[in-house]
Amino acid sequence: MATAPAIDPTLINAEGPVAGEVIVTSNLWKTYEMGDQQVHALRGVNLRIKHNEYVAIMGPSGSGKSTLMNLIGCLDSPSQGKYWLNGHNVSELNDDELARIRNKEIGFVFQTFNLLARATSLHNVELPLIYNGTPAAERTARAKEVLEQVSLGPRMMHKPNELSGGQRQRVAIARALVNRPSIILADEPTGNLDSKTSVEIMALFAELHEKGNTIVLVTHEPDIAEYAHRIVTIRDGVVSSDHPSARHAAQTS
Repeated sequence: MATAPAIDPTLINAEGPVAGEVIVTSNLWKTYEMGDQQVHALRGVNLRIKHNEYVAIMGPSGSGKSTLMNLIGCLDSPSQGKYWLNGHNVSELNDDELARIRNKEIGFVFQTFNLLARATSLHNVELPLIYNGTPAAERTARAKEVLEQVSLGPRMMHKPNELSGGQRQRVAIARALVNRPSIILADEPTGNLDSKTSVEIMALFAELHEKGNTIVLVTHEPDIAEYAHRIVTIRDGVVSSDHPSARHAAQTS
């Protein structure tokens, strides 16, 4: 009777995260059942992102970049493969555990801001802390701190309809920061902004990165992707390229 070949221990170690890595995917697949058809949105994505990296994920519509973002953000589960976030094997977590990981480890910034219209900037930023049971005094202090960090201290008692688009996105970024997450995951963060405001918001992301935040930026705009230090392009559900941005290469040469 034949015995199974011994597993090379270096391959086992290579599959999971090593020191300093906050995002690791191994052969990540996402398959959707569409009637009697199977649609493979992701086809075995392998990706490694270290602490304090600034990475843009690019790709055309239908490439799989939004699906990958949802998996990285623990908003969905893979059909196959493994995903580690800050040392946690996310692939094996149940819905409640996924919710806890989302709240603790990830700060989300969305294209549409996703702010409560009737709430002040301060209350919008406090929301993640309310969900995880942070005491009132502490959550107010932390919300004020991050609003000051994004230069919105004087506007913290204003509601979204009293703010410009750029200011609303700053509120959303402050909300993403308030839980001190492992990564900031930004989905088309300049999609609803004019060119001048987009430059201001990307300058803010650069400041956050310089202060030690890990940033993953999902975009279809090449000029926005160039603000990142590394660009990962997804095409037809796989990583088609992974290289330093030209802008960062020029700055470091």
